[in-house]
Amino acid sequence: MTSFDLSLYLVLDPDLCRTHSMVETTMAAIAGGATIVQLRDKKVGTEGLIRIGRELMDAMAGSGVPLIVNDDIDAAIAIGADGLHVGQDDISAQTARERLGRDKIIGLSIENEEVARKVDPSIVDYVGVGPIFATATKPDHKPAIGFDGLAHLIKIAKRPSVAIGGLKQDHVDRVFAAGANGLAVVSAICGHPDPEAAAHKIATEIMATKSAFAP
Repeated sequence: MTSFDLSLYLVLDPDLCRTHSMVETTMAAIAGGATIVQLRDKKVGTEGLIRIGRELMDAMAGSGVPLIVNDDIDAAIAIGADGLHVGQDDISAQTARERLGRDKIIGLSIENEEVARKVDPSIVDYVGVGPIFATATKPDHKPAIGFDGLAHLIKIAKRPSVAIGGLKQDHVDRVFAAGANGLAVVSAICGHPDPEAAAHKIATEIMATKSAFAP
């Protein structure tokens, strides 16, 4: 399976990436320290995702940073992406694993205890836990769980985890204190006047925080 580091997980937002395209934003963020990138665009359909995804795969080649596609398994397969992230209302993680094979990364969103207890470690490589806060980038999200909820669900799911939902640089210490392996950001990088500088600040904070929590 493709190796991955959840430390700084960039989720692309096409609306926020109007000043800098998604490809430009991605490459700037990787230069700044982003460790994994998710392509999420609910408006363009499968063909649109394939077009953008292939541009991203070409640009990211050799970077060592995996590209994950949100929800759309047909697009992920056509792109040759490194993995797929699914939510509770999408295809099942098991179906995704069957179609993608063992060498791809499967991520699963969890937002409550019931879902966390059902996570199958033989299928799911990491869990996205949240939303920590309400966020305008995903208006249909489930109720916010906060950092206490994050810590609770991480312990139950027992998988590598990335916190998501309205997170910024200021939240890095609380994310790692809760036991997460990383944080997912959208507006903290997408739409920023200097995506590389924004990513670098967060990545630097993550490195310092990880050192503080190291045994």
